[in-house]
Amino acid sequence: MSQWTCITSYSNTPLDSSETTEDATEDAPAERDVYFKDGEAILNDLKIQITETKVIPPGEPGNEYSDKAVLAIWYDTTNLTGKDITPMSAWIVVFEAIQDNDPNAVNTLEVGMLPDEQFLDSQLETIKQDGTVSNAVAYELDDLETPVTLVATQGIGGDELGEQTIEIK
Repeated sequence: MSQWTCITSYSNTPLDSSETTEDATEDAPAERDVYFKDGEAILNDLKIQITETKVIPPGEPGNEYSDKAVLAIWYDTTNLTGKDITPMSAWIVVFEAIQDNDPNAVNTLEVGMLPDEQFLDSQLETIKQDGTVSNAVAYELDDLETPVTLVATQGIGGDELGEQTIEIK
């Protein structure tokens, strides 16, 4: 079970009046339409908006320590609940990056070093309810030809919400 899954407890107490029913309905968390399209992932507990993508060659600022080029992605994370959500944990729980250049296996890319040092302190900060914090992530590319597909799920092992292809060239 992911940390983003909503857990609800149920009572065996019958509802006796319409007033109680209305109160219970008002207190229940609202179910949202969950999806990933046009660079925006909406889940029950959070929203991630991709703001920029860029390929950074080895040795360039943002990729000083790798011998591979990286796909850097900048994004904003909004906490839609009061749960403990950080920009980095939100991204890792929701997204997987695949560079489909292997005919025999799924080539899931490895997360690289943080490509933008301005987020060193904020990437692990807890986001307040309805607050938004920016961050960036990088994936080590296996080649500079094959596009990368970002696949979003409703938490680790959850239902797929959608995918987006990012051209590398």
